[in-house]
Amino acid sequence: MANYNRVIMIGNLTRDPEYKQLSSGQAVCKLGLASNRQFRSRQTDSMVQEVCFIDIDVWGPQAESCRQYLQKGRPVLVEGRLKLDSWQDNNGQTRSKHVIVADRVLFLSAAQAETADSTSSSQQTPENIKLEKELLDQIEQIKSRSEVKPAKKAEPKKKAAKKEEKVVQEDEKGESSDVNFKDEPPFQDDLPF
Repeated sequence: MANYNRVIMIGNLTRDPEYKQLSSGQAVCKLGLASNRQFRSRQTDSMVQEVCFIDIDVWGPQAESCRQYLQKGRPVLVEGRLKLDSWQDNNGQTRSKHVIVADRVLFLSAAQAETADSTSSSQQTPENIKLEKELLDQIEQIKSRSEVKPAKKAEPKKKAAKKEEKVVQEDEKGESSDVNFKDEPPFQDDLPF
């Protein structure tokens, strides 16, 4: 069974970036991200805001860019994979949390972040429409790059039939008959299904 681990989130930073240079020379920047979801509660018929908080790890040259240009409150788009971190606390209990290991961090302007949130404004100005289109195009590009490409399919039987060699063989009576030999794998008997 194939596995797929891809996360794309848009939100605001909850703290200033924490930058570290490891002894190996590798740079890492830790970010905190809050992503909001707003919906109408059916029980109370009022708007409810749900917030998802998650930590982000950014590695390499991109970590240095995050340290230089990002600060608390800045909207960002993060693309990466989800990872589970586990550790022992001071009491000896095992603790764990999910972290996004970022492959890509896009720095957004406040206007771009607002257009990404469909509930942020009910008025669609030409500027907002243009910014929303640009953001959606960026998201589509990210999705198209991260889609799993299907494996090559087996050749159709018609093409495979063309590759068969036809050999004319004479039987005991002197009559000729066509005999087909397949000289290229996969041979029909070798297929796993």
